[in-house]
Amino acid sequence: MNGALSHHGKFLHPHRVFTIFKWTVYLLLAWNAVQFLQEDIAASAETFGNTITWRNIVEAFSAFIDTIAWLVLLLVFEFETAIISDEKLKGGLSWLLLAIKAICYFFIVYAFYGYISKYIVITNLLPFTIADVCSLVGTDWNYVVSLDDYPPIDAAGCTAMQGQQLVQVAGAEIIGTRAALASAWGLAVNDIINACTWLIIVMLLELEVWMQLRDRLTDRLVSLGKYLKGFFYLVLFLAAVYWGFEGSFLDFWDAFLWLVAFVFIELNIFQWHEEVEEEK
Repeated sequence: MNGALSHHGKFLHPHRVFTIFKWTVYLLLAWNAVQFLQEDIAASAETFGNTITWRNIVEAFSAFIDTIAWLVLLLVFEFETAIISDEKLKGGLSWLLLAIKAICYFFIVYAFYGYISKYIVITNLLPFTIADVCSLVGTDWNYVVSLDDYPPIDAAGCTAMQGQQLVQVAGAEIIGTRAALASAWGLAVNDIINACTWLIIVMLLELEVWMQLRDRLTDRLVSLGKYLKGFFYLVLFLAAVYWGFEGSFLDFWDAFLWLVAFVFIELNIFQWHEEVEEEK
């Protein structure tokens, strides 16, 4: 009985519980990537049709590509700051991790370009006039519900748009009300702000990791970085709140999970720095 209690106590050790929680968050982010792929497939089928090529694949699947690249980058940070010892973070392994991160950054920046391109697409609008919107039911025309949701025009959709001022997305058989396109515009801007802010944060993290490996990360720099990144994390939190009100639950949930995930990386760096200072 005492042995069973001891085993149970070890399983519920705070460090083990924290580790399980952390990797559960990482797995949830991987599952979100699958859901973003499904959304991108549906949205790109209406926006690009059968014209998806290697030139516009990032525009069509920007959310999925961005999420996968970020997930790999997150895991590399986890290995660098918590799993691999300082002695092993040298030579060939160091170059391998650098190459993996370089590939991730390429796709992250490329996805950032995709968000900008998507913004350009949904803001390139033309006036659209039709006597009866419901005459488009059963045709190839779609309508804008949100930034990544363009379902075929059905009875409910045409009734909602009837009598309202409509616009068309240039180069696509997609129409929507001014209000729907304004909401899509806001979400597109939020995507750009969110992606840009994350790029700033990971550059600061890269700088901290680089300095820590070279024993140049002082307590003062750690404190300064904490406040500086705290401002940018606040921007990300506000972006998540915006998605909660204007976007989908998936967007909000994903943004929240990423904030939690990078809190783990921040904790790794703090602990790493403290351990090095204690050894001194």
